[in-house]
Parts: sequence; structure tokens; C-alpha cells
Amino acid sequence: MQESRKIVLAVVSRADANHITDALVAHQYSVTRMSSTGGFFRRGSVTLIVGVNESDVPSVLDVIRFACRSSSQPEQSRATIYVLNTNLFEQT
Repeated sequence: MQESRKIVLAVVSRADANHITDALVAHQYSVTRMSSTGGFFRRGSVTLIVGVNESDVPSVLDVIRFACRSSSQPEQSRATIYVLNTNLFEQT
């Protein structure tokens, strides 16, 4: 039986996006970046998209959390993370 696939969406500040992306890539995760805007202040942000096996989700979350913690303002919320089920995952 094939392992379930998940999509991890992480909405992060533009200031943190490169650091988080670099950390994910260093751990062998492929990442897609999309510019986004939202929140109360309509500040620019980046949405990171990572498709992984279900068993990799905890590791991806740990990498994101660690990369956020090492930012210059650790008391501020640094990421909003969603983990979504996917019915189809195909790389061609």
C-alpha cells in the first residue's frame, strides 16, 4: 500500500522566507514559493508549498519551526502552517 501524501502550506514573512526555504532544501525537501498578501496589516508574505509523504510531515514542521526560531524577533509569530490531505500527487 502506498503511503499517504500531504501538502504543507506555510505562510511566512518575506524576511524569513529565504532562511526557511534554505533550511527545507538543506533537508532534501522540494519547496515551491508563492508571493502572497494577507492579514490585518496587508503585509507581503510568502506561501511555501511542500509535498511530502505523511511520515515526513513532523520533520518538515520541525525544520520550519527551527528556522523561524532562529529569526531576529523570536517572540513574534513567524509562520502559519496548514497540513492538507491530497488525493493525487504526480511528478511528470
